[in-house]
Amino acid sequence: MLTVAGVVDAAGAALLKVVVPADEAEVRDVTLADDATTGQSGDLVLGAGVATPEQALAVVARCQEAGAAGLVLKPPLAAHPDVTSAAAERRLTLVELQRHGSWAQLVWLLRGMIDRAVAPGSPETGEPGVYDELFALADATAAVVDAPVTIEDAQSRMLAYSSRQDRTDPARVSTIVGRRAPGNVIAHFRSRGVFRKLATGSELIFVPQGPDGTLPRLVVPIRAGGELLGSIWAVVEGPVPEGRLRDLQGTASVLALHLLRLRVQADVARRVSADRLRAALRATGGTGREELALPEGPWRVVALGGTGEMVDNLALWESITRRHGWRQPLLADVGDVLFAVLVDEGAAPGSRRWMEKLIHDVAVQDPGLYAASGGVARTLADLPRSRAEAAELLALRGPTGQRGPVLRFEDHWAELVVHRVVGAVPGVDLLVGGPLPGLVAHDREHGTDYVATVAAWLDQQGDPQRAARQLHVHPNTLRYRLRRLTEVVAVDLDSPRTRLALQIQLAALRPAPTAPRPVA
Repeated sequence: MLTVAGVVDAAGAALLKVVVPADEAEVRDVTLADDATTGQSGDLVLGAGVATPEQALAVVARCQEAGAAGLVLKPPLAAHPDVTSAAAERRLTLVELQRHGSWAQLVWLLRGMIDRAVAPGSPETGEPGVYDELFALADATAAVVDAPVTIEDAQSRMLAYSSRQDRTDPARVSTIVGRRAPGNVIAHFRSRGVFRKLATGSELIFVPQGPDGTLPRLVVPIRAGGELLGSIWAVVEGPVPEGRLRDLQGTASVLALHLLRLRVQADVARRVSADRLRAALRATGGTGREELALPEGPWRVVALGGTGEMVDNLALWESITRRHGWRQPLLADVGDVLFAVLVDEGAAPGSRRWMEKLIHDVAVQDPGLYAASGGVARTLADLPRSRAEAAELLALRGPTGQRGPVLRFEDHWAELVVHRVVGAVPGVDLLVGGPLPGLVAHDREHGTDYVATVAAWLDQQGDPQRAARQLHVHPNTLRYRLRRLTEVVAVDLDSPRTRLALQIQLAALRPAPTAPRPVA
């Protein structure tokens, strides 16, 4: 486990020192402090843009709220009495970056530590892992072009970078920190036609210096069989000599083989993980918690809805959850429904509360995304039951979204009970008697709204004010309708059994949602 103290020790006293020690926390990522958010649980936050004590105090508060592993500041802010007192009070580890140290140096140093901690070489063989090989190739490429280098995949996600990062700009720092090029950086290079040229050709692309301080770039496509696998981005001083360009193209061919190998390994690992999780959700596998890569329970299964095909929804949800901090999303499709297995407690990425907040946030921009969660699963044997509840609730919700983007089993269990009763008995058998068939016929023949009136009255437990609001009529209109319908049919709305039977019959009358297909 990589801790803040471990990071400081590895970097050395010449670069970092602990100013305010606190409880040791695992460092899982590195992020830059900004005005709105400050990382997530386990992040080491870099206060690169913090200039005043007031700003530092605000960042300390946000770090504590987010559960950050620690905060790095430069002097004199790192030793300011108000800042150190606030960090000590909030039990936040405060680290000082020495005056001569640059944020760019610290970023690539920390990213290297974290990446190698997350994706080390194979412990069984002692051979370097594919990620280590990519980092070595990035160093070799930097030597060829005599410039700092990053290697990115086809989605602009950073895979590796050279240890040399002496020539840099804010775009390069943001890419290394966030592991992918930020939106504004992508927009900058897209406006210069870089991504269009990458998608359609194999030629090396030179991008002059931008007016916003972005340094010149040499971009090298990495292709295999005509498919774009990624690209090399070098921060150069100007046009590169022809000899080095030829060497770079040879390096790109070697990198193509590594990226193909990386993609195959990732696809195989993802498929194996999904197969195991799918079997656990179907109750057909005897896989243990460790093999499933499940954290400690209890868990909750969530059905994830979207408007696209299953493969598109899987890619979309995986991208969303990874981008918001869930590094190993537990996603699998069963039948026609995509599921996620979440920890029921806490608020860290991969937990129920985190997912619910995430879905509410993304639904603001994309109302076509929604979810429904089953009940708590306290053992692995409970996962299929939680999965079935989530799928059924998702079907009841449908894509209309009238009840919000997230439904929970605890809030809607009664609907599931009624739905199961109605689903177990043919509708024609449920509507064999009582007042409802007569009201349906009267509404059809005379254009009245007696069925809707009874439904609203039952929904609102006999409260005329709320029932009238549900129907968008005056309470006196509702009372008049209730008197009139008793003249059409005989009905005792004071009888609990009558009310229960009517609610079941009304549920049978409503258009049935598309139920999930049965799965083995």
